Parts: sequence; C-alpha cells; structure tokens
Amino acid sequence: MCTEGRRGAAFRHKLLLHNMRPKQMLRLWFSMLILTLLLLFWFGVLITRDSPPATQNSSLRGYRRISPHRKTKFLDVHCSHCAVVSSSGQMLGAGAGDEIDRSGCVIRMNNAPTRGYEKDVGTRTTFRVVSHTSVPLLVENKQYYFKQSADTTYVFWGPKRNMRQDGEGIIFNVLLKLAVKYPKLNMYVMTQDKIEYCDSVFQNETGKNRMKTGAFLSTGFFTMILAMDMCDRISVYGMIDDNYCSRANHSDVPYHYYEQKRISECRMYTYHEFTQRGGHRFITEKAIYAKWATQHNIQFKHPAWKL
Repeated sequence: MCTEGRRGAAFRHKLLLHNMRPKQMLRLWFSMLILTLLLLFWFGVLITRDSPPATQNSSLRGYRRISPHRKTKFLDVHCSHCAVVSSSGQMLGAGAGDEIDRSGCVIRMNNAPTRGYEKDVGTRTTFRVVSHTSVPLLVENKQYYFKQSADTTYVFWGPKRNMRQDGEGIIFNVLLKLAVKYPKLNMYVMTQDKIEYCDSVFQNETGKNRMKTGAFLSTGFFTMILAMDMCDRISVYGMIDDNYCSRANHSDVPYHYYEQKRISECRMYTYHEFTQRGGHRFITEKAIYAKWATQHNIQFKHPAWKL
C-alpha cells in the first residue's frame, strides 16, 4: 500500500506539472531558484561568521584592540615601506628627519619624542610600540601622546601579570581607562600567544631559552617583529650592529638621544648582555636582526650595516 501510495503521489505531481501553464512553470522554477540561493547564503554566513577576513594578515591577529566594550578586533594594516626609528643617541646629528617622514609608516618606541629633534628623527609617528614599563611615562604627558598624537596607533606589550584582562592586570587597567577617556585612540595589546611566539623565535635563533637565561626581550625586538608582520620593506634608523661596541673607533653616544647626560649606549648594552638576571640581550638581538636582514627586505641606516 505504501509503495502504491508513493507511486500515486508521483503520478499526480507529474500530472500537475504537465497541466501547468508556461508562466506558472516559470514562476515555480524562479521561486525554487531564489529559495536555493537563500539557503546557500545562509550556510555561507554560518561557515564564515567566525573566520577572519580573507585579506587579514594572520600574523596581525597577535595584536588585539583595547576596547572598553571588550569587542574583539585585531590590527589590520599593511605598509609598503616602514621606517623603524631607534631611540639611540646615534640619531643625534643624523639629519634623517625628512627621509623618515617620507616613509609610508613611521614606527617609534616607548616615549621617544620628536619635538626638538625633528631634523634628525622626523615628525610623523604612525605606530608607537610601548613597553609596560613605559606606560607611566606616556600617562605623565597624556595631553601630547593621547590627544595631540591621536592619529598614532599604539601597540603595548608586557608580561601576563601586568597585562592580564581579568581586572588584576595593573597596566592593562590603566590602558583600559585611557581607552574610555580617549575613545578614538587606536590602542592594541600584544596577545600572550604572540609574546610566547616571540620567545620561541628568540630560542630558535639562539638555541637558548630566554627565561632560563634570565633575560627579557627588548621593545626593539617586538618592534622588529611587528615591522616584519606588516611591512614589505623596512628601513631601520640609528641601530648599531652586534660588533659595533667592540670596535676600537666606535663613537660614544648616549643610550637615548633625548637623555644626553645618561649612561652611554655601549656601556648599557654591555651591562645588559652579561647581567645574570633581568637584562635585555641587546647585542644578541642585533645579531638576530642581521640574520633577518638576509631573509627580508631590511636596511640599516645611521650607521649602515655591513651584512
């Protein structure tokens, strides 16, 4: 009975289609087409709604927007040519300001100023990579950094204890308050996964575990990682190579161009390279950058490097 019933229903369906006028047939097929397209669109939304945009650089998903509304948004930018401006005293007298400002993106570090040093370091700041320890220095002059320089994108990094987002991260809480006060500011924080990735890069390049050696990666290291993530070509200004301080004729410049009466650059580098705990391995990092320059489009200026 069931088989005969199905055959009867099929026969009636064919008969109905046969008796339909051409216009009615056209309307039926058109309706079925629309329904099919709507179903395909719905399935497409389900599949892609949690996926990053096709043009999003996956490397930049290591930089998350600081938002008081806790909306997840990742850095999404691409620069054909970036100028990475060191805070080194090597920039004094470099006269590279106009050249730096002509770059597509200009990346600076921590609280390095431009005012009063425009001829040597330029005026534009597209990105500023900031250590957790330098956040208080920016807050002291928030009128300049967060109001007058509102077109700058900030990328902050720090250890989990200071940057945790459960209400216990002291530095992250400060940044969250700034995001509320200056809602138009573009502020991003390096994710914990990205920082751990940088640790693995250091270990792969040196064969040493960063934590076991008692070292901390420098802001310069994170800046170079960011530049390689988003720039096709990189010009680095004012950064010395790993052999510079061992040369007999090296020039003696301050560690920061804006702190001219402080310790010299080479003395600072030597101290950090060999201190047992809590130092930056500046000299080791420069050797890593030299290797990267053979693999990426990176050029060093003021002073120039012989790779």
